[in-house]
Amino acid sequence: ARDTARQALRRPFETRRVPASVVELGETLGMKRPPRLISGVDISSTSGTNPVGTVVTFRDGRPDRGLYRKYRIRTVVQGRDDYGSIAEVVSRHLKRVVKEERELPDLLLIDGGKGQLSAASEALRSTGIRGVKLVGLAKREEEVFVRGRATPLPMPPDSRAKKLLVRVRNEVHRFSIEYHRSLREKEARRSLLDDIPGVGPARKEALLTKFGSVRSLMKSTPEEIAEVPGVGIATARRIKRALEEAGSGDSAPA
Repeated sequence: ARDTARQALRRPFETRRVPASVVELGETLGMKRPPRLISGVDISSTSGTNPVGTVVTFRDGRPDRGLYRKYRIRTVVQGRDDYGSIAEVVSRHLKRVVKEERELPDLLLIDGGKGQLSAASEALRSTGIRGVKLVGLAKREEEVFVRGRATPLPMPPDSRAKKLLVRVRNEVHRFSIEYHRSLREKEARRSLLDDIPGVGPARKEALLTKFGSVRSLMKSTPEEIAEVPGVGIATARRIKRALEEAGSGDSAPA
């Protein structure tokens, strides 16, 4: 209670230090106070497979990486469903924030247009959480959509408010792609190396420790592979042959 009281007393003085872009964004969106805590949501998948969602959070216009979160989509099992995925991530993330007794975002930015915003709006409503402003930023024309408004919100592209939204959207998009790529690479490593006879967990770890990645391993000669402790020349040739066969297809790891 004392901490809450201190924060309430400190808030009017802290607003003097709020960046102009945050103040301008709050005014443009008709908010009662500047959105000091902004969370961005994005979905990433490859042809509808292995969909993931991420959330990044900006505090006073700057990334707060301690509040970044990753989610593997559970409800969408087949095909691409950005709306369903967005709804799941919004719901799970906000419930997680409440459960962890952390500060709710003032503004939730969805990477997408009216459809994604509508899905996020339904998810937000289902949580029963109030006081979170919801905005969507469409990629093609960089149009800003606000919940409850039928048409895009006019916002000059060179305004500080618009640039802040784009910065949050770009960061969550980068984080989402990075997370999805890491999962793909992990699955590629597992599927390729685990299927090679004679390569158990210890040898696989030793190989990846020395070469760093499956792609680097694929470029190595059997003699170089055989230098790994516990891997003889016969096993090295078997590994090389298996990787060459896998690399000849379209699913070679990046």
